[in-house]
Amino acid sequence: MSRVSKPYEIVERALELSTTDGLVVIADERSSANLRWAGNALTTNGVTRGRTLTVVATVDGAEGTASGVVSRSAVTTDDLEPLVRAAEAAARGAGPAEDAQPLVSGVPASPDFTDAPAETGSEVFADFAPALGDAFARARSGGRELYGFANHELTSTYVGTSTGLRLRHDQPNGTLELNAKSPDRTRSAWAGRATRDFKDVDPAAMDAELAQRLRWAERRIELPAGRYETLLPPTAVADLLIYQLWSSSARDAVEGRTVFSTPGGGTRLGERLAPLPLTLRSDPHAPGLESAPFVIAHSSGDSGSVFDNGLPLAPTDWVRDGKLERLTTTRHSAGLTGLPVAPGIDNLLLEGGGEKSLEEMVAATTGRALLLTCLWYIREVDPATLLLTGLTRDGVYLVEDGEVVGEVNNFRFNESPVDLLSRASEAGRTEKTLPREWGDWFTRAAMPALRIPDFNMSSVSPGV
Repeated sequence: MSRVSKPYEIVERALELSTTDGLVVIADERSSANLRWAGNALTTNGVTRGRTLTVVATVDGAEGTASGVVSRSAVTTDDLEPLVRAAEAAARGAGPAEDAQPLVSGVPASPDFTDAPAETGSEVFADFAPALGDAFARARSGGRELYGFANHELTSTYVGTSTGLRLRHDQPNGTLELNAKSPDRTRSAWAGRATRDFKDVDPAAMDAELAQRLRWAERRIELPAGRYETLLPPTAVADLLIYQLWSSSARDAVEGRTVFSTPGGGTRLGERLAPLPLTLRSDPHAPGLESAPFVIAHSSGDSGSVFDNGLPLAPTDWVRDGKLERLTTTRHSAGLTGLPVAPGIDNLLLEGGGEKSLEEMVAATTGRALLLTCLWYIREVDPATLLLTGLTRDGVYLVEDGEVVGEVNNFRFNESPVDLLSRASEAGRTEKTLPREWGDWFTRAAMPALRIPDFNMSSVSPGV
């Protein structure tokens, strides 16, 4: 009969079974709790548990080191040997890995490596659920309907290697998305929050924000495509700059394939990208946005390498005071490009020294401007300029002389986040935000609102 072992025991046993030159074992223990609601009433809730084990085997050969990676879910002790053998067979059957490096060693062990995994459950909503119920009551009395979901996950990741690493990281991740609709469903507004524990979210404040946006939408104004002064809220700024971070591979830049390339080879490092003193940075220890302090790579690609598992991460400025400071590298691509090792980190912050809230930026607007709610369906058009296209969603509002005067139609936009940084005329106060488009993959972000004098609304998007 199979026995489900503790995560660290699974890691240790897999390492004992290895017959290859090197082995990396990553055990992810996940638990989640969720609530869903529609029409001012809870509809479903649930709690789940799961385990995924990833084994990376490496084999040294005359032409270089090959790697084989195999991941499986719900692994028990009886599943271990077939899983390790499969990874070893994949390594022996593969050619030399381009990103091959010696496995990381010498990192002090996590003191809690042998502890049980952290778990979440319905208790995470102990204070949030009653507050949500109160918001339902206020919405009903105000003639609006609330829809949405709240999800909380807790992942304990254990990393063990044949070079002696024994590392562990617990990652909480919470998201809340709330939609308010008018009873005839002709008006809709959205708000979202990212949270570690649901203690810092306020359904009443979110409902009040959505009620105001529905009131703004009572007046409908049709506008043509064109360039408009536009206030991008923190969620929209996050979606654009997360994509910029994902596109900032040093190797791709050196090879002339990205917006960060220069003609004839080389990169734009050191070039001023923004006239404002903007700093775009990542820090695994950023308060409220804490992420893994070491590399966790389940596969190799442009932005990560399985050979770098366990490599310590340090605070990194990607853009400092408006100048391009770093591009992402693995140890392998750092060697190829001659640039410092700078792996990606699972959070992103933009700071520009501004003190105004989005509401204060609206009030300070002279003339006419657009206020966005969020962006979605973002896709890349041209990697050489990082031109992106996408749609506005759940409310675009017209601001005239500091007052919101109505809702306008949705648009398709065409913009490059790098170009937007060069044209931003004002940055507001940095605050934690939930990226609407990339929230399934990237939730730890803090951004200011940005004022763009000439945001390109390339076409009208009716019916979105």
